[in-house]
Amino acid sequence: MLSKVTINHTDLSVSRLCYGTNMLGWQIDQDRSNAILDEFADLGGNFIDSARAYGDWMHDAPKGASERAIGAWLKGKKREDFVIATKGGFFDMRAGDYRNRVNPTDLANDLDESLDHLGVDTIDLYWLHMDNVETPVSELVDFLDEAKATGKIRWFGASNWTDTRVLEANSYAKANDKASFIAVEPFWGLAKPHEANALQQGYQLYFEDHGGALKDAGLAIIPYCSQSRGYFGMLEQSEDAVPDSLKAFYDNPANANRFDAAKMIAERHGVTVSEIALAYLMNQPQQVIPIFGASTPARIKDSVRAAAISLDATDLAELQAG
Repeated sequence: MLSKVTINHTDLSVSRLCYGTNMLGWQIDQDRSNAILDEFADLGGNFIDSARAYGDWMHDAPKGASERAIGAWLKGKKREDFVIATKGGFFDMRAGDYRNRVNPTDLANDLDESLDHLGVDTIDLYWLHMDNVETPVSELVDFLDEAKATGKIRWFGASNWTDTRVLEANSYAKANDKASFIAVEPFWGLAKPHEANALQQGYQLYFEDHGGALKDAGLAIIPYCSQSRGYFGMLEQSEDAVPDSLKAFYDNPANANRFDAAKMIAERHGVTVSEIALAYLMNQPQQVIPIFGASTPARIKDSVRAAAISLDATDLAELQAG
């Protein structure tokens, strides 16, 4: 069973793992989505992450497919039992609008659509899906502070932002008595990416290499890609099990040592390498609540087992040595 933790500087009590729903509503139909979410809830999970844009790349799926799938499932639940996070400000793929939409006008539209798709009155944690350095942090903080004041959101955070911009935004908020970012959602897992190859697929700012100033900022860290897209789990089966595209994505010399360390520690704990990869994040000294993906109820169970693993400083040092 998953225990709960209160996100720093908030009243949000969340499970130590967050379920990421980018496949729901388009790749996974409603009945299967319900079964997965039910399993997560039965195991103590209450923290669910989505985005206004999830599913919009599949044009025969409904707009906002992931949020709609969550909303349909929530109708049979007590709303207060779950912490719902979603993101706005990504490209509008349905309209072919690939300009940077992180500005108050487009965010307002995305936020209203997310509330409608989810069928809720308020979003517990609202993320800016990306950054727009051409939009002053003051405009974004003012918008989010107002949305919080009107009850559309309870708290907010930044996904895929540089540490410099997050700290700049929070400095502005503090100086002007505004609400501030309480969490960041970065790209982070045990396997280190090949930065150029990862960037081609839209992944950037790997947290260990680019989030240094945020590690001791008191913000919750809620990373996506926390299982490194299954990379080490596939390697545990055989190198042939890893698709060429994923090999290129994680073509980083550090990963040979990290994989060897993960195998050794997994054997010591009597668990799988995949579980160690997730436990690596859950045992960081900062407050880290990983977002994981699962396409079946059985995979939910597999990932939740990682929450029972305690890694000490020596374990973490061995895993980081690559």
